[in-house]
Amino acid sequence: MAERLVQARARRFESASDAARAMNVPVPTYSGHENGHRGIPLDAATRYARFFRVSLDWLVFGKGQSSVGDPNEIEIPVVSWVSAGEMVRDEVADAMIGTVYARDLPAGDWIALRVEGTSMDKISPPGSVIFVNRRDKRLVPNGLYIVADEDGNATYKRYRPSPDRFEPVSVDDSHEPIFPEGAVTVIGRVRRSMIDM
Repeated sequence: MAERLVQARARRFESASDAARAMNVPVPTYSGHENGHRGIPLDAATRYARFFRVSLDWLVFGKGQSSVGDPNEIEIPVVSWVSAGEMVRDEVADAMIGTVYARDLPAGDWIALRVEGTSMDKISPPGSVIFVNRRDKRLVPNGLYIVADEDGNATYKRYRPSPDRFEPVSVDDSHEPIFPEGAVTVIGRVRRSMIDM
């Protein structure tokens, strides 16, 4: 079972510790399950099968096919909403309010956020769901990011250098860029935007 658990995890996460943190499971506990030093209780196996989207029969007994649904699809927690306007207090934390599924995303620490506001409406109209890789914090010109100020207020903007700024991409030209004066923390890079029609 431990070998199958490693196979299931490797589809979505590079390391056991990344997977454990994403599931809010203590790293030593999960690592012990992967390396076979601990038995895997049925409730933990059920949780792992659901999280990694594999068949419980395959994970526990090695029977049948491993995948449930599309093996390239990953489950991403929807954790909150984000302002696409002025920096406002936001809960960009791990308070999961739902899940969405996505395919063809690179390995990362993914969260999904629902957009409110119009400052990014050329890319992500209000109501869009954006996929944020919290592992990707390197600033690149024209990259899209969730950033927070020193008080924890967060917003969604495009990064532009020379001078450094986070700017709106909107049909409404009343939105202004943010020039970081104090400490600005990059929460993660937005790599996909999606809206239901």
